[in-house]
Amino acid sequence: MFVKLAVSSLVHRRLAVILTVFSIMFSTFVVLGAEHIRHETRNSFSKTVSGADLIVGARTSQVNLLLYSIFRIGNATNNISWSSYQQIVSTPGIAWSIPLSLGDSHRGYRVMGTTSDYFTHFRYGNNQALQIIDGVEFSDHPSHHAGADSHAGHDHAGLSAVLGADVAARLGYHTGRDFTLAHGLASISFSHHDDHPFTVVGILAPTGTPVDQTIHVSLESLEAVHHGGPTPEAITAFLIGLESRQDTFGVQREINEYRPEPLLAIMPGVALTELWQMMGLLERVLALIAGLVLVCALLGMTTMLLSTLQQREREIAVLRALGARPLFLFALIQAEAFLMTAAGLALGLMLLAVAIMLGNDWISAEYGLFLSANVLNEHTFPYLTAVLVLTAMLACLPAAMTYRRSLALRLGN
Repeated sequence: MFVKLAVSSLVHRRLAVILTVFSIMFSTFVVLGAEHIRHETRNSFSKTVSGADLIVGARTSQVNLLLYSIFRIGNATNNISWSSYQQIVSTPGIAWSIPLSLGDSHRGYRVMGTTSDYFTHFRYGNNQALQIIDGVEFSDHPSHHAGADSHAGHDHAGLSAVLGADVAARLGYHTGRDFTLAHGLASISFSHHDDHPFTVVGILAPTGTPVDQTIHVSLESLEAVHHGGPTPEAITAFLIGLESRQDTFGVQREINEYRPEPLLAIMPGVALTELWQMMGLLERVLALIAGLVLVCALLGMTTMLLSTLQQREREIAVLRALGARPLFLFALIQAEAFLMTAAGLALGLMLLAVAIMLGNDWISAEYGLFLSANVLNEHTFPYLTAVLVLTAMLACLPAAMTYRRSLALRLGN
């Protein structure tokens, strides 16, 4: 009876109610969207690489090196010569290394040249290894990879590629599919390596990291495409795993003081911390703006309830005549405010989930981020609770005025 009465009252003023609910819906979309993206970004970044002790690239900022080498965001300031790479990784104490070469793409997805050590040593999340769910790894020596040729039925140089899960799913590629690389990173390129087609020989299991949006090929394959030789001239960056974590600072210092060319070695965890510190102020500003937007929407709801009080005097008098107590009318106004806010929150969550599902392809392709469409989780509950509490507080003003009027009004006044 109580809820039915509140709903009937809202339906009677449906135009103003709909506008108020829409205002709360879009405010919820902004507030929870900002928080969800912040949390998902941190979660995605934190689990992207977990096995490397150092990341080495041309001298630049720590954050820039981390972004372009691991998250495929931005570009390197310079390359590293192959001779420098070989000299550094032969240093005592280095257990393994993974060279990375970036610069080409295919339909907007980045192509990364590396070696088979990538599949052996790269770790993500909680020290999880990469897994191939279909096919095999590429060969470090493409001319010797007969499997790719025989599988695809072609007689080219055996250039093979392993696709990230997202690339394979969104492009609809499977093992045996041929494709060509484009120079540069644009989704539409007029510079293609059409005379050197690659064949898909493997597809990786989903990782929830930029690996899923990456096309992996051998360094020798890239060198064959660009320069026609088997030995790389340069690479973009490389990852290092040490035999002992205690040697980290020593090896880092040696690389940073490397004389033949200016290099930078960073620890992924330290670089991530610096990134979060840089983003901290922006996150707080966005949270403040989003919060103010939501407060304005709730104030608009309060104003709407106040503006209709005079029109509802007869309704209040009739309810009093039927035996409704002033406290009942106070609770009725609170219920109306709660229903409008709850409807706005629900619609805002639905809008956010739909927007993420529709925009995930673009977000992952542009920024290398995976955003979960599960927007109703332990991180959003505190915000939803805070909004409902704030609604109850703001609704106290029109509810109290209704309470006072109900004491004075009589039927026929």
